[in-house]
Amino acid sequence: MKKILFALGLAIALAVPTVAQAREVTFTTELLDYGGDGAYLALYLTDAAGKYQGTLWVAGKKTKYYKHLSGWARGSRLNPAEYDGLTGASITSGRTLKITLDLEDALVDTGYEIRVDTSVEDMRDNRADIALPLTSEGAGKAVAGRGYVRSFRYDF
Repeated sequence: MKKILFALGLAIALAVPTVAQAREVTFTTELLDYGGDGAYLALYLTDAAGKYQGTLWVAGKKTKYYKHLSGWARGSRLNPAEYDGLTGASITSGRTLKITLDLEDALVDTGYEIRVDTSVEDMRDNRADIALPLTSEGAGKAVAGRGYVRSFRYDF
């Protein structure tokens, strides 16, 4: 029941313009020059125990490749309701993906973590290329990924 309520709250927070209990957050993901095809990325939230809580964004429109974003795929169960309306084009080598979303204030400084899974065709998949607590203190600070992500940051 808690997961359903959280998912509903997350969906409302993403769909409704900023209100008193939400804040605008910009996520910036810069990829390395890796010399391959376009990358697929899943940006999602987990709780303090690492359990999937909701999808924020998926870069890459061919759903047949989503299974390679393994942490996100497992948590979302690849249910289209988890990513409908939250997708965009894949991102290519050396480029930057910048998305802005409204998130509930209750998600910040309460143990939630932002994760980014990455995958490139005929290359390695990276579960939790980025795994970063969603905190006020971490806002504006770029971190390096463990795979294709050169740098990742979020700003309020």
